[in-house]
Amino acid sequence: MSETIILETPRLVLIMWDKRDAHMIRQLHSTIETTRYLSGAAPWSLEKAEERLKTWLGEQARDGVTKYKMLRRDDGRFIGRAGFSRFQEESERGEFELGYSIRREAWGNGYATEIAGALADWFFKRSFARQFIAFTHPENAASQRVLCKIGMQPRAPILVDGIVCPSFQMSR
Repeated sequence: MSETIILETPRLVLIMWDKRDAHMIRQLHSTIETTRYLSGAAPWSLEKAEERLKTWLGEQARDGVTKYKMLRRDDGRFIGRAGFSRFQEESERGEFELGYSIRREAWGNGYATEIAGALADWFFKRSFARQFIAFTHPENAASQRVLCKIGMQPRAPILVDGIVCPSFQMSR
């Protein structure tokens, strides 16, 4: 891999997106199965993928962190995205929010737990903030289990797109 590695785990690598990667993002979120728990709960168009890519590139420039491209370490295959973004709740800058999405064919391999745990350590080692949050759709029990496995603690639910979502936090 010639790209700059952001984070490596035993099986995964996070790298920065290329400006031409919108097709990968669209493919990741191309089915109702992979978008049912995301804002909008509908498959993404190429235009939406391009918009998200621009947002992530902008977040990296502004905050030094974003949602990154996730590849399998052994063969370089694209399997998802993971990282941190600012969640705009009450304050102007918002809290950092952990998020990840994995391609359907890669579900059930422990990748979400592996990358989420590694990202938590990475976040605190780089001193982005003293804590971060995560939230899930109320029906996304698998993601809630991942957040608990990595040591996140439940906190008050938050309203996201009109849905009351379980939320979690982790402090340094």
